[in-house]
Amino acid sequence: MSGRELRRDLAVLPMSVVRELTGLTDRQVRYYDQQGLVEPQRGAGKQRRFSLEDVDRLLQIAEYLDAGYTVAEIREVDAKKLRKQNNTAPSEESLRHMLADELLNIGRFNGQQKF
Repeated sequence: MSGRELRRDLAVLPMSVVRELTGLTDRQVRYYDQQGLVEPQRGAGKQRRFSLEDVDRLLQIAEYLDAGYTVAEIREVDAKKLRKQNNTAPSEESLRHMLADELLNIGRFNGQQKF
């Protein structure tokens, strides 16, 4: 990362700035934090500090709620996305096993061919 890139994961924004950026109330943001929908970091005095990624997430939560989703349904959507990410990105070990199985199958079929 070059020195001029924006660090979207750096948690430096206080609640007052997040309130202005998102249009959410402090109470709403605290509730989403308590529900595990967003996980801001904590400062020295235990104050919540938000990153730009957290702000994006809060805006996404607000959009879901405006669309009629419940908090439980938002959690389900998140869980599905996580499962999909885990399923679409096979591990190195599982790739090795798939390749070994494929090579074994090729060997079996080559030995059964009759000309």
